[in-house]
This record gives sequence, C-alpha cells and structure tokens, in this order.
Amino acid sequence: MAVTNVIRRTASQVVPLAARVICRTQSYHHRSSALLSTVVNRSAASRNFFRSSSPSTLHFYSTKMPSSDESLLKVLRSEIQCVEESDVQDEVDEAPEGFPFKIEDHPGQQTITLTREYQGESITVEVHMPDLVTGDEDDNGDDPDNEGANQSQIPLVVRVSKKNGPSLEFGITSFADEIAIDTLLIKDPNVAEDQIAYEGPDFTDLDENLQKAFHKYLEIRGIKPSTTNFLHEYMINKDGREYKMWLKNLKKFIEA
Repeated sequence: MAVTNVIRRTASQVVPLAARVICRTQSYHHRSSALLSTVVNRSAASRNFFRSSSPSTLHFYSTKMPSSDESLLKVLRSEIQCVEESDVQDEVDEAPEGFPFKIEDHPGQQTITLTREYQGESITVEVHMPDLVTGDEDDNGDDPDNEGANQSQIPLVVRVSKKNGPSLEFGITSFADEIAIDTLLIKDPNVAEDQIAYEGPDFTDLDENLQKAFHKYLEIRGIKPSTTNFLHEYMINKDGREYKMWLKNLKKFIEA
C-alpha cells in the first residue's frame, strides 16, 4: 500500500508538470524543451526505480504446500507402506479347474461380473465386495434369528435370461458353504420401467419345497458353495488391491 501511494504521488506530480511544460512551449520553446526533457527523464527514472524496487505480485503467491497437506501426505504414505508390508495374502487371480464362469474384473470397479451360457440361457452374476465379520462383532451369537448376521458374506445378483424373453433375477447372500436366496424377480424387457410389476411374495414365504427347487435350479447353473467360496477369497484380495490403488490415487491428487 505504501508503494502504491508513492507511485500515485509521483504520477500526480509528474503529469501536471509535464502538462504545464507543454503549455509553455508556444512562448518559451527552447526553455520548455529542456525542461520537458528533464521531466520525462525523471519520470522514466521514477518508473524504473519503482519497477526495480517493488517486488513482483507473483512473489506474493507461494507455491509451497500447506502444512495440513504435508501432514495428510505423511499419513497417506505411512498407510500405503503399511498396506504393502502387510500384503501377504495369496493372490487368487485364476479360477480353479472346472470353474463354470468367465470372470470380468475391471480395476477401480466395486464389482466383478461372471458370465456363462447354459443350454440356451445367458447367465450373468454381479459379485459385490464382501461384508467381513470378525469375532469382535459377535454380540448376538446366541440369537438363532441372527445367525447370518455374524458371518462374513458376499452379495450376489444372478440373472438368468433367454432370447427375446423375460429373465429371472435372484438376490443372493452367500455365506461360508451356504447360499441364501433373498429375492426372486421376473424381469420383462417389454415392460416399461415406469410400470410397477408384481414382484411376488417374499422368498422365505414360499413353500419350502419350492424354495429347495430354486436352490437346485441355481446349483445346476453354477451357483453353489464351491463357486461362492472361491469368490469370497477372490473378492477379499480385490478389496485389498482396490484399497491400495485408492490410497495411491489420493496421494497423487494431494501432490498435484
């Protein structure tokens, strides 16, 4: 602010002086020429002085990273190192022999997709990240109605479709050596999305023999404990890989 005031005062002095000198040129040409030259030189010298002595405004914008960002980066680096050092899990990248599905796994995605063809049917399975449960969370272990809540689980969405026709969509929760069907829907591609279709009763309200028949229906199409147990290990490893990539992407963003 002080520098600005000085510049303003200098300019207010130089400009009127120059104007006054120019006005006198009509009667005092030879004197005014010298005086004008002196004024102009002094004005230029004044501008050069302030140009060299006043710091550039660019210097006021520091490129140094804020201390809070430095602290965040330090924690991120520590967490990445911890994850890499503790990453002793066996990688499950290849399906076991006889695995009936093709695996589509895209880095950065929350899910993987399984596909296969079976006797003219197209079967697609959307596999979500596992919900891991440790022994510390077993608060309701004595409650038989809460048995599934205390086990690690994987949510699945299984779609069985035929050409140019409706498809069956199963909502499944997979536990260790057990598969629970939560929902069963009929999806008709010819029904508009804004129309509310009848979804049937809750699966657990169906006749027990009908429930068993649908479990068998899924089993012969590859949805069985041997498949889901492999998926459980696969998704645990994927979760570790995705978490490490997520941390590195955060670190890259903060450093940019």
